[in-house]
Amino acid sequence: QVQLVESGGGLVQAGGSLRLSCAASGMIFSINAVGWYRQAPGKQRELVAAINSGGSTYYANAVKGRFTISRDNDKNTVYLQMNSLKPEDTAVYYCNAGPWVVVTTSFTSFGSWGKGTQVTVSS
Repeated sequence: QVQLVESGGGLVQAGGSLRLSCAASGMIFSINAVGWYRQAPGKQRELVAAINSGGSTYYANAVKGRFTISRDNDKNTVYLQMNSLKPEDTAVYYCNAGPWVVVTTSFTSFGSWGKGTQVTVSS
């Protein structure tokens, strides 16, 4: 059974930093792309960043230059380092894994999601 558990969220002031972790089990983690997503109240879930099995990355324009995605296949974990946080980054952050095209363009088709981790940035 595939399981993804997000952690590392919290309350931080604008300009601060957080590092989120996505721990995976029940899959051959190293061959999968992994995406970080966020959903703010009243808004649709959006892709924030993604990393493929070879380490290539994608970032949404809103976070480019501030967020960094990385992976440690030995630990079956993907990280999202978030710097220079803004109040508009406030959301529940989720991760999910699968083929690159699904992670980046068809993520609404994922059958299940973890509980996510809340990130709140105060002004």
